[in-house]
Amino acid sequence: MLLAGVALVGACSKATMTTTVAWQSLGNERDSVGDYYIQRFAVSGNLDFDRLAFNQFARKMSCLNAEDTLIEIVPGYYCVASPRFKAAAEGDTVFVDIMTRAALHSMRYVPGGVHIVMADGSTAPTDYTIGDITADRRLWSTAKRDRMPYGDKFYDVNEALAGGAAGVYDVVPSFKKVTLTGGTASAKPVIVAETADGDGDTYNIIVSGDTARVVAPAKMMKLAMNRCRALVEGFTGETVPAAVIEDAPDFEYRGLMIDIARNYQTPAQMKRILDMMARYGLNHLHFHFADDEAWRVDIPGLPELVAVGGRRGYTLDEHDFLAQLFTGDGNPANLNNSSNGYFTAEDFIDMLQYADSLGIKVLPEIESPGHARAAIKAMENRYRRTGDASLRLTEDGDTSVYTSAQAFHDNVMNPALESTYNFMAKVFDGVIELYERAGVELPAIHIGGDEVPHNAWSGSSAVSEIMAAEGLDSEKAVHARFIRRINDYLASKGVKMAGWQEISSGHPAEYNAAVAPNVYSVNSWTQSSTKPDSHSRQALEGGYPLILSNVNHFYLDMAYSWHPHELGLTWGGTVDEFDALAGYPSRLVEVKPGDKSKIFGISGQLWAETLRDPQTQEALLLPKMLGMAERAWDADSTYSDAAFNAVIVREIPVWESRGYNYHLRQPGIKIADGKVMLNGAYPGMGEIRYTLDGTNPTDASAVYEAPFALPAGVGQIRAVYFLNGKKSVPSILFVE
Repeated sequence: MLLAGVALVGACSKATMTTTVAWQSLGNERDSVGDYYIQRFAVSGNLDFDRLAFNQFARKMSCLNAEDTLIEIVPGYYCVASPRFKAAAEGDTVFVDIMTRAALHSMRYVPGGVHIVMADGSTAPTDYTIGDITADRRLWSTAKRDRMPYGDKFYDVNEALAGGAAGVYDVVPSFKKVTLTGGTASAKPVIVAETADGDGDTYNIIVSGDTARVVAPAKMMKLAMNRCRALVEGFTGETVPAAVIEDAPDFEYRGLMIDIARNYQTPAQMKRILDMMARYGLNHLHFHFADDEAWRVDIPGLPELVAVGGRRGYTLDEHDFLAQLFTGDGNPANLNNSSNGYFTAEDFIDMLQYADSLGIKVLPEIESPGHARAAIKAMENRYRRTGDASLRLTEDGDTSVYTSAQAFHDNVMNPALESTYNFMAKVFDGVIELYERAGVELPAIHIGGDEVPHNAWSGSSAVSEIMAAEGLDSEKAVHARFIRRINDYLASKGVKMAGWQEISSGHPAEYNAAVAPNVYSVNSWTQSSTKPDSHSRQALEGGYPLILSNVNHFYLDMAYSWHPHELGLTWGGTVDEFDALAGYPSRLVEVKPGDKSKIFGISGQLWAETLRDPQTQEALLLPKMLGMAERAWDADSTYSDAAFNAVIVREIPVWESRGYNYHLRQPGIKIADGKVMLNGAYPGMGEIRYTLDGTNPTDASAVYEAPFALPAGVGQIRAVYFLNGKKSVPSILFVE
């Protein structure tokens, strides 16, 4: 086992230097307890500080040097205190080695938000670098598991994908029917709108002469115009075949859930996402702005929600702002990272109006009663300042002990307190006011309702009293009581309710009869929807409009592959553009004649734990969301993977022209008859660069032109796909 130490690296003045931190993994190991790895922070430069702080997904950790003390401020935020920092001589490097439980498989689990803390609690950023975990196989794999998608796996797939072709009228989502009428039309037509009678969902686009004429019912006009603009933007040359397009979506709800709570995205970035949604026929933005980790929209009359919940930094009590998570430099006032920020009321109203101009409805989510840590901390701040307990969400003396899905122990509202319902009513009224000021439709308020941990109220005397008085026999019954009261309040305001699958699963018929009529939608996210007792089946049987949101097809924050450099998480497996395309509703859930409801639509989810910047957000959406958009529009008919890839290739110049980031598939590597062969999935675009020395290719590495003889003594081949200044993860092939 490696021990922490101090190494002399050269003399220089601490006072004039920043703190430099270099992180690296020392490899996955296994002992009698299970898998672990040693992560090392090499700290140099200015060592005149008290603590080294960092963010990392919650893990069991322990320092290997007896002089070092590891402190968990909240799950996901850690500090190392050590006398070795200040005791080090000028020019020294202090190595902090930490045993961390579980194997390390991905760069997504590497520490972030690294900063230093002074004796007075002030903080400063560091110059932080991260070592590459693909440098050695032991850094990403264990003796039992190696999920690296090696280059040979991708070669055959890329070869098949590159053989696809896309016609002029092949778009995403695909049109229901295209009839070529003979002759040609201008490739730069004038778009003309003509309102049709009726209230149906079918519209036509007639491309002839110098025009593209959109004929649509009034309710479909914005969407149809978006579709026509996207079509025409893809025309090339001087002419295109004249055609009549008949089209209609299969589902009323075609949604995208964007999480800005975990990591903040600005109003300007959200408009870019709305533009993207409009291009691909999506009409519902499920706006997830409140969760454990933050509250990002200013609600009238409740300024504490963003004053406390919209800021994160170094704090030991969270009285005035939340503890830093995911990223940052410990400073809650720094708006140059995704830890801090919120929408003002005016920002939110502007976004609502912009979405409405594109034909997109915005469904706001107020997570409750779980996932409510930011709201709880904000209302505790209000109580301390004012002495007014009327909006508190927790009970003094509550001894409940629980751990949430994200490892929190204090993130659940108490559903037996009237103050909880006062708070929810005030939030709902504030949201309604914002929509009224915007002059746009409020389709529903999504209340979350998911992932309440076991024993969340086991130590609450208020909950015990309610259970005894009302004959409630379980935590689920207490949870159901909360949902019914919330639903009743929203119904009294003429507002529909939406929620995750927990609001419609495992409840008696009497509950369903009372709640379902006012429910706008239920997101069913678990992988299995085909079992008789699945959450999706229960929603259909209970009368709830079902939104298929399955993690293994439509969780867009899942990594594209198991490659350790890929963006995104892997707790639900991996999801790429073709997994999303394969999310056929008929394969995900069986709709039976006796069901009280039907599939209302499909939604893609983009959770933001790993999204530290707009570029990462966009790369996880593009091209992955195109597969989801295709399934949301066309339940059955579809492209082959190769044809779909050809449409994606044609979309890339559009993304480039608008400055969007996007994901590139890794190249394939194959050795045949002693020759090295490389390929990519994007014919006629970009280039592949490779190395033979075990290092990752850069833009200065050799360009692949044609198969070449494998040199003697080469142990591995690495290749990266480069296109428009972007690059794929490095493919690796070990030479046997």
